[in-house]
Amino acid sequence: MRFPHPLFLIAFVSAWLPGSPCPAQSASDDLLSAAPREAESTYASPPADLIFRNGAVYTVDAARSWADSVAIREGRIVYVGNGAEIQKWTGPQTRQIDLAGKMLLPGFNDSHVHLIGGGIELGECDINGLTTVTAIQDAVKAYALRHPEKKWIRGGGWPLTLEEGNPSKELLDRVMPDRPVLLDAFDGHSTWANSMALKLAGITRETPDPPRGRIERDPQTGEPTGTLRESASRLVINKIPPYTPDEYLNGLRRGLEVANRFGITSVQEASVAEQHLKALSELDRTRELTVRVVAAMRVDPAKQMLQIPQFVEWREKFRGRRLRATSVKIFEDGVIESRTASLLQPYLGGTQERGWLNFEPEVLNPLVVELDRLGFQIHVHAIGDRAIQCSFDALELGQRQNGRRDSRHHLAHIELFDPSDIGRFRKLGVIANFQPLWANADLYIVNMTQPILGPERSRWLYPIRSVAETGALIACGSDWSVTSMNPLEAIQIAVTRRGLNEGPGPAWIPEETVDLSLMLAAYTINGAYVNFQEQETGSIEVGKAADLIVLDRNLFEIPRHEIHQAKVLLTLLEGEPVYRSADFPE
Repeated sequence: MRFPHPLFLIAFVSAWLPGSPCPAQSASDDLLSAAPREAESTYASPPADLIFRNGAVYTVDAARSWADSVAIREGRIVYVGNGAEIQKWTGPQTRQIDLAGKMLLPGFNDSHVHLIGGGIELGECDINGLTTVTAIQDAVKAYALRHPEKKWIRGGGWPLTLEEGNPSKELLDRVMPDRPVLLDAFDGHSTWANSMALKLAGITRETPDPPRGRIERDPQTGEPTGTLRESASRLVINKIPPYTPDEYLNGLRRGLEVANRFGITSVQEASVAEQHLKALSELDRTRELTVRVVAAMRVDPAKQMLQIPQFVEWREKFRGRRLRATSVKIFEDGVIESRTASLLQPYLGGTQERGWLNFEPEVLNPLVVELDRLGFQIHVHAIGDRAIQCSFDALELGQRQNGRRDSRHHLAHIELFDPSDIGRFRKLGVIANFQPLWANADLYIVNMTQPILGPERSRWLYPIRSVAETGALIACGSDWSVTSMNPLEAIQIAVTRRGLNEGPGPAWIPEETVDLSLMLAAYTINGAYVNFQEQETGSIEVGKAADLIVLDRNLFEIPRHEIHQAKVLLTLLEGEPVYRSADFPE
């Protein structure tokens, strides 16, 4: 055991801050019982609709109990226990599934994802996974030929690790000179435009960099190269016709399909505007919303406090069966690779660049205080150590001015820390929302991040274990479509700190590896806690919704470097299948 105290005390924070409920709480008073809960009566009437038996049932209750059987009636869990007792819940109409040792888990919770934007991207020129300019050029050309009706060619997924660090407009002009092209980078913080797109946007050598943005330029001529960083991308995006309501709906449908295939039954949609909320509300109304959604409404840096009345209105307007708009998203900085993340000390390389804050403290502090006063959950994108520190400062100010409450504010991405800030999650009751798929020595870390930070600062990249050991609550998300939505891939990297296909070997920053139990909690009960749903979902306990997944193998019985090979065979939301593998029986 790597931790100095029982793991469930870390993952569930049994010693949670005064006045804040432990995320392991449920509707029953006997949650901390060491054994799975069973029915009190000697028979069950009426019987269950569905029974799972002979499985490796990891309940993720506070005691981390195991069972082998689960009974479900009318979308709720009515029994968790052993095979002998399950017979009491069996009737003539009860469907029984013999898991034959397969693993049953609570449905996964993704605490930071972009279902709609990622789904829209899937319907555009999808270049995710392409690693060379030639492959991207071929994809753009093929997409344009398939879609002669498209006036703009849009797409996303190009890697920042391309040989051409700032890919040029000429590379796109060669395959698409007569239609404007705009391609998002994989991280959503840079775009790549061809000459026609720049011309339509009026971007020339005389165009100044916009606030909190950068136009990459030829060092000799000053001409725009075609790569745009952060807010500079808006100069082109604002010239593109907005997506239609149908495009939002179809994007959401695609995103839901991906989520359910990976066993995800609950999400925090990490950056929404009104059109996103309308799409979510429409699919909730038609009962097509196959995940529980908390929507985080994005703050526009140009509008700041002026948006708050709108957020209050939307919170009431967009409240549905599986949808709540109760969170607000603040993008506090950019990303390290393009030197737009906000740092306490300069990037290496002979300049004094430190990135920038999208919201300086004099703007961020009153914004956070007012949102907290109005009862919103605050969800902050913070990557650089200065952005993390300023976010903590603002949240601490909110507590001082408004008083302590069950806010469940969370910081997402949290890549680079000043070590002195690690304990502030526990101190302030702020949730650490990591994207653990990034915590390995991939090309971005080795070639782009570490060289501009140096070894001393790089030690504090994604310090998941250090944060957990303080007693802070850890939740996790994918940031899809930035990277894979598959929780099993992220879980493997968190416990190995190695690439998915590297096999056994030394961990990158081995001090920060974590245990499988912690990561399963982060993706189940802790994610439910982030969304204020821990009494409804997130663990396999009597009375909770039957949000469940079946895996083809027991994750605790396989080598850590094989976790990503496990497959989701079945995903249930409130007892109804929202995904079923062809390998799983009807």
